[in-house]
Amino acid sequence: MTYNFKQSLRMAAPVLALLALAACASLPPPTSELAVSTAAVAHAAGAGAMEASPVDMTNARDKLARANKAMVDKDYKLALSLSNEAQADARLAEAKANAARAAKAAAAVQADSDALREELARKVK
Repeated sequence: MTYNFKQSLRMAAPVLALLALAACASLPPPTSELAVSTAAVAHAAGAGAMEASPVDMTNARDKLARANKAMVDKDYKLALSLSNEAQADARLAEAKANAARAAKAAAAVQADSDALREELARKVK
């Protein structure tokens, strides 16, 4: 039996075609990722992120809207990517809102501490 390249190629063609189809198969709809991103945007908005970080919140909402449109268009790869980006933007905005709230609370504690020091200094004199 001699090796025949054409015959081997003919036998491998169906396997290669099947592998090519599997590689081109579309992703499943990223519905759970989109739900998590939607919740992240809503949670960030509830935490006051729109006031503390309006650019990040606007980006998050824009990307979430584009992800929803990509889902309608059945472009699941784009929907997943935009959903993940929206989630990251929302979490960043929420972190900035939390940091701003913490800074405000720290300033209030510092002001109270200063007032107590002044009161103690007056009582000592």
